[in-house]
Amino acid sequence: MSISTKEKIAVFWFRRDLRLHDNAGLYYALRSGYPVVPLFIFDKNILDDLENKQDDRITFIYNAIESIRKELKAIGADILVRYGTPLEIWKKLSDEYDLAEVYTNTDYEVYATERDQEVYKIVKEKKTAFKTCKDQVIFEKKEILSLQKTPFTVFTPYSRAWKEKCDTFYLSSYPTEKYFGNFLTWEGGTIPTLKEMGFETSDYQFPSEDVPAELLKDYSKKRDFPAEEATSRIGIHLRFGTVSIRELARKARENSDTFLNELIWRDFYQQILANFPHVGKGHAFRPAYDHIKWRYDEEDFRKWCDGKTGYPMVDAGMRQLNAIGFMHNRVRMVTASFLSKHLLIDWRMGEAYFAKKLLDYDLAANNGGWQWAAGSGTDAAPYFRIFNPTAQAERFDPKKEYIRKWVPEYGTNEYPEPMVDHKMARERCLKAYKEALDKGK
Repeated sequence: MSISTKEKIAVFWFRRDLRLHDNAGLYYALRSGYPVVPLFIFDKNILDDLENKQDDRITFIYNAIESIRKELKAIGADILVRYGTPLEIWKKLSDEYDLAEVYTNTDYEVYATERDQEVYKIVKEKKTAFKTCKDQVIFEKKEILSLQKTPFTVFTPYSRAWKEKCDTFYLSSYPTEKYFGNFLTWEGGTIPTLKEMGFETSDYQFPSEDVPAELLKDYSKKRDFPAEEATSRIGIHLRFGTVSIRELARKARENSDTFLNELIWRDFYQQILANFPHVGKGHAFRPAYDHIKWRYDEEDFRKWCDGKTGYPMVDAGMRQLNAIGFMHNRVRMVTASFLSKHLLIDWRMGEAYFAKKLLDYDLAANNGGWQWAAGSGTDAAPYFRIFNPTAQAERFDPKKEYIRKWVPEYGTNEYPEPMVDHKMARERCLKAYKEALDKGK
């Protein structure tokens, strides 16, 4: 599909912002004074690494692109959809069209940052401006700093500063619809099919992007109980930008401070990734924790992955993840703590497994959560906080509803004995961590 125009154009490059409404980079592109062509690239560098060729996330993205395309066609515009590596595609686009400006929204992940630097070099050769905008967070990078003008590394003071700074200006939507007349009028041809890219369509029933106010009002009371349908399931929409973080934050501020805190955690981990990029390259936030001597036991790791540890809440969580690509947040903490502390298996292995399975996988949040559970991250609590998975189950699933849903053989002879004794595992973990930290002094 190609554009038949000789005039100067602006391109808006969609990535983690798959919506036309309240989109920062798109808003600025539409006000650039040039006709705007939207672009989406199915990135071979990312897709080729996916083992599952029926990955639900790819179908979700494809559906979002088709939805955008339908909206654009209704106003006489279209979206350019390409499949390949971004550098090859941008080289071709720079040769084919007279690109005045390129707009996009900032992605803070390591791969994305390096990719954007290379694309910037390509378009700069043709004197094309490359402009990035803040869209997927309320505050980015160094917008929230301590009194010492350094990035916060502990959540609670960060969240206080976040709330003090956040006013209606930061939560206001970008009125993109006012400028829809500035899209280039053109009629595209076909776009690459999932099959042509080596993928199959998934029939997964994705959660709604709507978060009811009623759910938010009960959120603080019910959110920790995995048997309750009391969480928003909004993660996949936030991950791919099919909802606006500004609209969601406004709704949270009106209805639930607890839910607002969850959104602030997102910003917190994104600014950690931006300011301390070593965490996105496989390193512990606290370097001393890179000295831990982990156990590399494939059989134990496999039991954890399959939900056959003999600890019901851990097993229920892992089976939920394997079945539907989602795990309740309380259970994410329990399963992550169990792998890194009870089994003393490197948290990076768990992080990679979650990355493969979670529909709402987000590098900053996934890495932040795993390092929090392993004790190597930003949390101020000492490393000897070790979740007792039995006590967690008794407290947060007292009637065993969640456990019985995902572990139907629980309570029968078919259910395995615990693979490790809690007391022994705790002592082993404390010893290994203490040795590592002494070494790292």
